[in-house]
Amino acid sequence: MKKLISWNVNGLRACVGKGFLDFFNEVDADVFCIQESKLQDGQIELDLPGYCQYWNYAEKKGYSGTAIFTKEIPESVTYGIGIEEHDKEGRVITAEFPEYYVVTCYTPNSQNELARLPYRMNWEDEFLAYLKKLEEKKPVILCGDLNVAHQEIDLKNPKTNRKNAGFTDDEREKFTKLLEAGFIDTFRYFYPDQKDIYSWWSYRFSARAKNAGWRIDYFCVSESLKDRLEGAAIHTEVLGSDHCPVELTIS
Repeated sequence: MKKLISWNVNGLRACVGKGFLDFFNEVDADVFCIQESKLQDGQIELDLPGYCQYWNYAEKKGYSGTAIFTKEIPESVTYGIGIEEHDKEGRVITAEFPEYYVVTCYTPNSQNELARLPYRMNWEDEFLAYLKKLEEKKPVILCGDLNVAHQEIDLKNPKTNRKNAGFTDDEREKFTKLLEAGFIDTFRYFYPDQKDIYSWWSYRFSARAKNAGWRIDYFCVSESLKDRLEGAAIHTEVLGSDHCPVELTIS
């Protein structure tokens, strides 16, 4: 059995000060992926005995960034998706293991007034093409902050958020396309009708205390891994970021 964790830490240095290592050590994941590290090379020394560390930094300081910590040494590790326009922000790492790829992703946010929605739409198409290319060789486990709540069940206030970043029809449609292309949203696979479980809460309006959240952090896997899915979880009890960790177990 393999346990995988994904967590948008919203600034790793801040998160380390709020108990990141306690959760990391307690959960004892085989693969632990993070998004939004907000770091440059050399800004943190993480002591993680027994884990290989792979980091992808944004060119812009204090912005974006991803990492993968894994017990098993990957066969290969690549950074980005091979398109220069998309690869300056440290958003993707792909680790190849004998039986599948693990891809950690921090999807671009469409931002206020949807300023970045056209860029985001282009990203979605090119990222999906990248995943399908990987799949030609072996199955894919995609995790990360995908910056979209797919259905109304996936956020507390769907009606008032219809035109907001993360819940536009355009973004939701791209997630539908990901599923139609042969990926499984693992949390919904196990809990198709589960309400009121979210992975992100705004820091404003006491949103977390009221559980006024969004489910925007995912594990999505290639259809061919379906029979190996053992469990999915969202660790809403874990603090330290405005997101909480999500988990997948696979045989």
